[in-house]
Amino acid sequence: MGFGSYDESEQQEVDADFDDDTVQSGENSHDGSIEFENGASSDELLDRLQEIKDED
Repeated sequence: MGFGSYDESEQQEVDADFDDDTVQSGENSHDGSIEFENGASSDELLDRLQEIKDED
């Protein structure tokens, strides 16, 4: 068989019935907030990253 040839015998049947595993949209909703203030300089963050790498 050459490039681009199509042979139906090579195709597989796939069960695409997804109705059994549906998730309600409100089922996994979360209320809240997050705040992040670092305050560290880029040099401090890079130094800390290097420390973490050196620990491994």
